[in-house]
Amino acid sequence: MAKLYFRYGAMNSGKSTLLLQTAHNYEERGMKVILIKPSKDIKADVSIESRLGVNRKVDYLVDDDTSILDIVSNINNVSCILVDEAQFLNPNQVDELLRVTTDYDIPVICYGLRTDFKTNGFPGSIRLLEIAHSIEEMKTICRCGSKATFNARFVNGNLATEGEQVAIDGFDSVTYESMCPKCYFKLRGKVKVLTK
Repeated sequence: MAKLYFRYGAMNSGKSTLLLQTAHNYEERGMKVILIKPSKDIKADVSIESRLGVNRKVDYLVDDDTSILDIVSNINNVSCILVDEAQFLNPNQVDELLRVTTDYDIPVICYGLRTDFKTNGFPGSIRLLEIAHSIEEMKTICRCGSKATFNARFVNGNLATEGEQVAIDGFDSVTYESMCPKCYFKLRGKVKVLTK
């Protein structure tokens, strides 16, 4: 039986790079892949672009009201479906991806963030964590060298602690930095120093 995979990690953990490498591996063996990304991700327009500079046009941009099952029912001979920025999917679309694995026997590999800049889960990620057959953390490092698990948002170079859940890196003076919990909470002024 095909499986639903969720590969998550903080910013700069290589998610898009691995997705594009996975697509290349399938196609190098003569297999067809479908690349999907939510339209909320306006970075790289209709493409997936890794920080290493590799990019590729997606096959489908999906809005909140797009049925992924409708897309899959109209394509043939697909060996794998790859989804970038899966955190922006809605829970129903994630459920549909699971149905793709059961009804069509097509593996689906989703790549995305687990949490936002306030450490709250994205709806798509929460649902993937609940129902994916396989969950894999992709790792990156903090400025201190520890494992980064959080995404700090900066607007005009200043740490953002409020705002909408979705703000795309590189737009409206928004940037992100992957951080370990200690550096993240220290930056936010929430580290307590214990004394004896």
